[in-house]
Amino acid sequence: MAFARDSIEPQLASKQAAVDQANQLAKLKLDQVEALHVKAGMSGVLQQLPVQIGQRLKVGDNLARVADPTKLKAQIKIAETQAKDIQIKQKAVIDTRNGVVNGHVTRVDPAVEQGTVTVDVAFDESLPKGARPDLSVDGTIELEHLDDVIYVGRPAFGQENNTVGMFKLVNGTSEAVRTPVKVGKSSVNTIEILNGLRPGDQVILSDTSAWDTHDRIRLN
Repeated sequence: MAFARDSIEPQLASKQAAVDQANQLAKLKLDQVEALHVKAGMSGVLQQLPVQIGQRLKVGDNLARVADPTKLKAQIKIAETQAKDIQIKQKAVIDTRNGVVNGHVTRVDPAVEQGTVTVDVAFDESLPKGARPDLSVDGTIELEHLDDVIYVGRPAFGQENNTVGMFKLVNGTSEAVRTPVKVGKSSVNTIEILNGLRPGDQVILSDTSAWDTHDRIRLN
């Protein structure tokens, strides 16, 4: 009787271990069932549901896309030759075609893709009506602000901070004379004039490389 009494506790411990193991297995199965109910980690609007009922999936497959229309950012594609001057917190203006919104640069992608660099812009103002994810927008980033400068449209040739030869129209005639012009900083479609031109002068901005050997041309 003493031996039987002493052996009860080890037997109970062995059975309890089996019960605990069964409980853990049941919990694992319940967790697996619960994991089949996929929930978004944010509140928003369902955009895409690319899967079908009964479709087999593997880990990492895209089940759905959810977006919060109140928390959007703009992604601007900048030519790699112009992306070198972009810095974090620079001012930006985004045209959504339903309105213009001010913002600032929050991230510059370190990689170049198809000749462009992706720049993320956060909005500093409320978005206009009609703003939604994947909307095509235009953006302008202000690298630097210059006051009281002479400028013309950006020519098809020449780089900033250089001296280029531009054909300047002679007043009252149909002729243009090659004039050395010192240019400064440039934007997407304008360039600063440091020397060689005065306000009111008219110049040819198109490609004139075919007449590089001539100092004077006549317009027809």
